[in-house]
Amino acid sequence: MIKKTFSLKKIYYGWWVSLAGGINTFFSSIPTFSAGSVIFKAVEDEFGWSRAVVSGVASFGRFGGALLGPVEGFLSDRFGVGKMVVIGFLISSIGLFWLSSINNILFYYASYFVVSVGTSIGGFVPSMSAVNAWMPHQRTKAMSWVIGGSSFGGFFTPVMVLSIQSIGWRQTMVVLGIIFLIVGPLVSLVIRKKPNLDFNISKYSTKKINITNIKPKQALKTHNFWIIAICHLLANVSVGAISAHIFLYLTDYDGVNLTIYFAGTILPLIALVSFIGQISGGILGDIYNKRILLPLLFLVQSISLVILAFANSFIDAIIFSVIWGIGFGMRTPILHSIRGEFFGGRHYGTILGLNAFPMGIGMMLSPVIVGFIYDSTNTYFYSLLSMAFLCIAASFLILLIKSPNTKKDL
Repeated sequence: MIKKTFSLKKIYYGWWVSLAGGINTFFSSIPTFSAGSVIFKAVEDEFGWSRAVVSGVASFGRFGGALLGPVEGFLSDRFGVGKMVVIGFLISSIGLFWLSSINNILFYYASYFVVSVGTSIGGFVPSMSAVNAWMPHQRTKAMSWVIGGSSFGGFFTPVMVLSIQSIGWRQTMVVLGIIFLIVGPLVSLVIRKKPNLDFNISKYSTKKINITNIKPKQALKTHNFWIIAICHLLANVSVGAISAHIFLYLTDYDGVNLTIYFAGTILPLIALVSFIGQISGGILGDIYNKRILLPLLFLVQSISLVILAFANSFIDAIIFSVIWGIGFGMRTPILHSIRGEFFGGRHYGTILGLNAFPMGIGMMLSPVIVGFIYDSTNTYFYSLLSMAFLCIAASFLILLIKSPNTKKDL
């Protein structure tokens, strides 16, 4: 009997690009997304600054990502994603080293700005651009690997909590900076290879694939471009606020009132369910109509925010984590994939940067606005309900999106 041997060389290279993209977002999301609120808690405990000041740094830092989004997308398309990853991770490591030595608000904001600009330049946009180019036949599933990496970064949160408790938050930032110096070049080795955008995808897929390569100027004139941009903005306002405030809310006396250790278990749970949701959304998004799935998932995300607004126990926090992971988790790869279907691969980085610009502004403003509201009212209740309403608005707006085959829109 002849035995068949398994060879790594038989795996389509696009899957390695997807895996590398997930590793990229796993690390790049730690200081600015998955573990950001843990860092904010440590800074608040040391300096005693107001909640708006401490959490506002997330907004200030994201300004770099929002402002540079179109630029970094163009640079990724023009000079290659590999170079962007190396440069971005280098900038982030410099910012982390600087953050470890800050002693005033000015340096706190400036150093976090550098960290955020670096993770923006070398993180999500180049990874998604590479995956979109390599995987038009299984775009949603492949993108879910990249997006899932950022959620999987939540599993690093307990390590961050333990590290901060044992060696201090400053030394933890130094260690994280060293990790960034190592990871960036390794990831770039995989995703720097460019695919042939005109290759015959039929050998990898049995279904018909429409390969479109719309130019950015053409994309800006379509209804779909603006509908996706606004829906992404409405849905991600809560993502920015949750990432900055969730650990603070869970440990507040007037919030859920959990210990830091119990709160530390909730964040990995959010990460786990979000990761499962993102992978599941990637699978379902390649099978079922995305224009039907998205409105439902926006509504699920809004329900999770209402539950969090009324939460007052560990069990309530768990219920929020599960429903949030399903709604936010599953809709994220589907929303990004539908953008790729409409606008193609050749200029995807530039279009992603332009299309995500309003969303970046929303994520920039939401943490500081929520922080100001908390300082004024001593509660997150009204902010959470407002963000739930925005998700409901997104679920209705996305119904107006047109088929990518509609000639009038393209």
